[in-house]
Amino acid sequence: MSGSIRVVLAEDQGMLRGALAALLAIEPDIDVVGTFADGEQALQAVAHHHPNLLVTDIEMPKMTGLELTARVRELYPATRVLILTTFARPGYLRRALDAGAHGYLLKDRPSEELSEAVRRVSQGMRVVDPDLAQEIWSAEKDPLTERERQILRRAGDGESTADLARSLRLSEGTVRNYLSEAISKLGVSSRFEAARVARTKGWL
Repeated sequence: MSGSIRVVLAEDQGMLRGALAALLAIEPDIDVVGTFADGEQALQAVAHHHPNLLVTDIEMPKMTGLELTARVRELYPATRVLILTTFARPGYLRRALDAGAHGYLLKDRPSEELSEAVRRVSQGMRVVDPDLAQEIWSAEKDPLTERERQILRRAGDGESTADLARSLRLSEGTVRNYLSEAISKLGVSSRFEAARVARTKGWL
């Protein structure tokens, strides 16, 4: 539709993806040009369609919504990003904003708020869940570096030091140093406890 807001939707849960697409398609001024189940497909769609807006979840296969947001900001800055997630934690909000997101909406909000958020973000405004917006000012600062976060996330999922070193092309000693630094910063005694704490705070 000429003059409509062109949207790419990224959501890994098939039923929810279909429901969100149908909800947006009802609106006469919103055109969903593609729906995708993982971050890599969504990035390719942004490259192909050059939409006004990308609506994306955070947890997705191949590329997370936060990684996708950062890539879109880098490669296709004219496309604005709205995060739609269940993660009601200020740590995730802070990371989303740092990655370049223009909006952060929780999935438990009333359905009509989604289309309104799409309109506002596409017009250059910022949309952030009001409760989270207040919490972010008092939230504990994320002490992890991006590399520590990457290694801790994978180690917390059970990946061995040797496998991490091999895939990241680092020495095992370097991987252990990153893990040790993350464990120390979080004040815990193991990589698994560190991963749990960091996830709880929204840092992974």
